[in-house]
This record gives sequence, C-alpha cells and structure tokens, in this order.
Amino acid sequence: MSSNMDLEKMIKWCSIPAEKLENHPESKIKVKIMEKAEVSMRVGNMMAEEVIKNNAEGKPTKWVLPCGPMGQYKYFAQRVNKERISLKNVWVFHMDDFLDWQGRPYPEINNYFSLKANMLHDFYGIIDEELNVPEDQRIWPDINDIDYLDRKVEELGGVDTVYAGLGYKGLVAFCEAPNSPYYRISVEEYAQSKTRIVHLNEDTLISLSERDIGGFVQIVPPMAITIGFKSMLTAKKAVFMVTTGSWKQTSIRVLMFSEPTVEYPATLFPEYVPEVLVFTDPATAQPPVTDGIIKEVI
Repeated sequence: MSSNMDLEKMIKWCSIPAEKLENHPESKIKVKIMEKAEVSMRVGNMMAEEVIKNNAEGKPTKWVLPCGPMGQYKYFAQRVNKERISLKNVWVFHMDDFLDWQGRPYPEINNYFSLKANMLHDFYGIIDEELNVPEDQRIWPDINDIDYLDRKVEELGGVDTVYAGLGYKGLVAFCEAPNSPYYRISVEEYAQSKTRIVHLNEDTLISLSERDIGGFVQIVPPMAITIGFKSMLTAKKAVFMVTTGSWKQTSIRVLMFSEPTVEYPATLFPEYVPEVLVFTDPATAQPPVTDGIIKEVI
C-alpha cells in the first residue's frame, strides 16, 4: 500500500526535539519521558492503583492487556502479592495470539509462539493463586468462537483501560494497516473492526524478527488472531508503553499529532478514547529527522 501521509507534516513532527514532546501544545495525547525501567514500574503501579480504587468502590476492573511489553507485570504482581490485592473482580481481555500458516494456534508451551502460554507463565503465574483473576474472567481471542470476546466486552459495558505497546507503523494488538491494493477500509469502518484472524503484514514480520530473534524472519508466525478496535475503543483510557528506541520514534509522533488514519491505526485512539497516555524513554523520544537528513530528503 502506498503512503497517504503528508510528507511535510511528517518531517515537521519527526524533527521535534525530545525535550519538546512533553506538554507540546499541538499534541492530541499526553507524553511522559522517563528511564525505561521506570516506565515498567510506573505502569505496574498504575495497574495496582486502578484495582485498589475499583475494589474500594465495589466496581469491576476491565482491562485489555498485551503480551508485550511485559515488564510492568512484575511490579504489578509484587504489589498484589505484598498488599494482598484481590483480583477476583478483574476481567482481562487478551489482545492477540499467533497462528500458524493454516490459521491454527500453536501448542500452549511457554515459548515464542504461544502468547497465551507466555501470559499464563509470566503474568498469572507470578500472582498468588488465592488473589488471582478467576479463569473464566480471562478472556482469550478464540478461533472456535471468534465473537465471544466482543460479546463479553459489550455485556460488561466496555473496558476501563487498554494497556498496549505500539508498532513501528502504529500497530496495536495485531491491528495494522490494511495493505491490499484492491480494497480500502475507512477510519470509521476500522473503528468498528471486531476480533478476527489476520495475515501479518510483511513489515510486521520483519520488525518482529529483528527485535526478538535476530532477523530469523522465516520462523516468525505468519498469522494471528487479534482483538479489534470496536472493543478497544470502548475504553476510558489507553496507556502506551514505548521503549524500543529508533523503531518507534516516528510512530510516537504520528500518534501525537496525526488525524486518525488506518495507515497508523493507533491514531484512532485519540479520536475515540477520552485519555491517551504514552510512557516512553529518552532513546525512543529522540527525533528521527535531523537537519542533515532533511536536506537529503527534500
């Protein structure tokens, strides 16, 4: 798919120095820059405080959670276990999972290929069982009942918070830019997208292989099942954790300044979700465009 982004605007956004991102007057979202380890700690504590508040008010806590980034879960679990925070009234909607080339899930083994197994081991597995989220309140995207997740979100009246990473082209879960030359999906249509099975875009396969397995793209799972925007955009808040350096310097700025576009799907959040936060680190906040690069581009 060719790009429909305004190149002059992109250059302007991508030239903004890191120190000017926080409290930028044109930003559609809030951005906080801190050390990478502090991002995980801050979000883990935010999750704990959200449950404490809702428990005190007798309300359920309803989240959409990613299997990556994962660092926040250690801090969350530490507080849950130490402070004996009950998660019995928490509902977790899991974002996605890998599928093989035939659209089937991988075995639930704690390795690269099963995101469900990763979460069972590295999220639920580090929380004391008597405090843990009940199994029937852990909602996974399921190829055998693909509408179940969205029905449950609607039944519960939407979600409270989406905690998410951010892809280098604005991917959230495995909701990425549609790339067919034969059909177009509007922003309004994409905002209503449901849980579905997808073929991963080639740039996503490459970015996953570079980040996780040394460029061994041949073994990256080619398909996935993913939550859609219809359920995610019911949230009151979205919290993005973006600390992977140069891969995300552009996508953060597009999220901050762009109008909604399916070319960078995360841009739908500021349009539909009342509060959008990005926690990032100094390396990721650096501008991808310098004076020298601009002279070469223009």
